[in-house]
Amino acid sequence: MIKIVTDSTAYLPEATIREHDLRIVPLYVHFGEEAFKEGAELSNAEFYARLKEAPVLPTTSQPAAGEFHQVFKELVDAGHELVVLTISSKLSGTWNSAMAAKEMLPDAKICVIDSLSTSIGLQLMLEAAIAAVAAGATCSEIVEQIEEIKRKVYVLFVVDTLEYLAKGGRIGNAKAFLGTLLQVKPILILQDGAIEPLEQVRSKRKALARMLDLDVEYLGDKGPQAKVAITHALVEEEARALAQEIRGRLGCADPSVAELGPVIGTHTGPGVIGVAVYA
Repeated sequence: MIKIVTDSTAYLPEATIREHDLRIVPLYVHFGEEAFKEGAELSNAEFYARLKEAPVLPTTSQPAAGEFHQVFKELVDAGHELVVLTISSKLSGTWNSAMAAKEMLPDAKICVIDSLSTSIGLQLMLEAAIAAVAAGATCSEIVEQIEEIKRKVYVLFVVDTLEYLAKGGRIGNAKAFLGTLLQVKPILILQDGAIEPLEQVRSKRKALARMLDLDVEYLGDKGPQAKVAITHALVEEEARALAQEIRGRLGCADPSVAELGPVIGTHTGPGVIGVAVYA
């Protein structure tokens, strides 16, 4: 049987994790000398409360290869083949850790995929992988499907401020937007695994409307077939309102809405809203 392994930045619902027996390898958030496993030792509510009060922004780190190896070996010893999807290798060393763990088990069937994404982009790929496993696909067939989705998935997000991305070192070419007026809200794109600047809009309301327009343009006449996922940090009402607008504009099924956890929230800060789509 094929088992799916991923990391904690997918932010999948607990019900989905339990139903499909997914294995989650957590990344870490560091407040000074304190280290917390995302999802296991620090809840979203606790994280955002601490972030608000922290005199110095927290940092993040990937799991060690040994943590992946422990999960891999348990599943392989039980007779399973593995499909492993990780956060983009351009955002984290997590993929490297997973690959190192794979090399420790040379005789096992372990397919490690660099999603070149995270959060909702990674979530959409995992949903496809879960469906493929249920349909009886082989590891190679699942990898082929995920690689196709990687080429299609379109991830945009709007942040309240670039401060967190800049201080966390994940800003990439979006540093071109630094120093702009405070009321300007940047639309960023996760492209080829890295964060890139797309547009600047004069208010968050207009930025969200523009993000929706860009999604509609990207999908063209494939809107009704679109898979859509939305994420946010502490702005659930805005995110759910956007989900209803997207459903109305695209004619698609209800988008999923999930809150960003500590690792990605460290780099985006509160107030972010992101949308991932593909058809």
